[in-house]
Amino acid sequence: MEVRELITLALKSLTANKLRSFLTTLGIIIGVFAIILLVSLGAGLQAYITNQIQGFGSNLIFVIPGRIGGARTPGGVVANKLSVQDAKNIELKLRDIANVAPVIQKNSSLKYKNRENKGTSVLGTTANYTKTVQNAVIEKGTYFTPSQEISGTKVAVLGQTVLKNLFEEENPVGKRLFIGNNIYTVIGSLKKRGAIFGFDQDNTVIIPISSARRQFGLNQVNAIYVSVENEDLIPFASEQIKKTLLKKLTEDDFTIQTASSSLEIVTNVTNILSLALGGIAAISLLVGGIGVANIMLVSVTERTREIGLRKALGARRNDILKQFLLEAVFLSVSGGIIGIVLGIGASLILARFFVSLVTPWSIFLAFGFSVAVGIIFGMAPAIRASRLSPIEALRYE
Repeated sequence: MEVRELITLALKSLTANKLRSFLTTLGIIIGVFAIILLVSLGAGLQAYITNQIQGFGSNLIFVIPGRIGGARTPGGVVANKLSVQDAKNIELKLRDIANVAPVIQKNSSLKYKNRENKGTSVLGTTANYTKTVQNAVIEKGTYFTPSQEISGTKVAVLGQTVLKNLFEEENPVGKRLFIGNNIYTVIGSLKKRGAIFGFDQDNTVIIPISSARRQFGLNQVNAIYVSVENEDLIPFASEQIKKTLLKKLTEDDFTIQTASSSLEIVTNVTNILSLALGGIAAISLLVGGIGVANIMLVSVTERTREIGLRKALGARRNDILKQFLLEAVFLSVSGGIIGIVLGIGASLILARFFVSLVTPWSIFLAFGFSVAVGIIFGMAPAIRASRLSPIEALRYE
């Protein structure tokens, strides 16, 4: 039989039982839909985190208290031994190739007239902060100077969320506000920075580190940011930072991370997550394949006399095999196409509210899996149909 004739026969058989054909493909549709949607969530999460980390700058090195996986206090808190002096020592060591900005971070409430902004992240840092952190850009006014930092002048630079909540449309530059119980003069505001890992970077106020140390009674810093001139210097700078800190600290007292190492960790985790989610979805596709096999076996039983008649009229065993295999593949392919359309649509809708990114490889994977399911699970019923004896098939009631 010609291929066109086989395809026509297969399609006629499937359209003769439309409801059963649809229910058979439903398992494939759900499986493909789930693969694309779940893998898209994993890919979207990876892209989101990558963009957030890169927003700080690809040439940035982070120094944070404690060693990841290292010793902690009895309460489970990392013992912070990083000090302002450690940052000064690093700055002195890397003065020709890097900018260094230590950060003290505390939460506090801000007040201006009768308005209040609670839970604001107060960053005490140095005049180098805007040179070190790539996404810290002044929009209005100015940033504080080294002399203001050294003298502990009570000046503040506001993030966009604070600006909106306290000043609305009013120009904040020159206005005075309360940070806790201390009065600060606003000298500028930052451009919108967005959220990172659920943390609103715009709900922030930046003050000189000397002012923060006096206000909060702290000498330890929450992080030290080091921005080198180019990415090639990162290994050298990281080694110099380590040597400098080890003069008074142990390896359990700090962790040095780079944007690239953070991205590598994130990529590994999200890849495993995507594979796990895709594997879970593939199980439903496997169940759909079993459904295809069951329905096709039932179809072989129902059409036993038809098979016998066709063989008696000259149909070859290979023709019967191809027809039933084509029917199974058509069911899987049609289910795969519908699942792909629904999966892409759901991912695009989800992207408006969450992180979701449709990747071409997930589409090819899902479609290839659905075709493979049709071939593998359609083979047994097709072989069974092709082996039926024409005489016994014609006697079948």
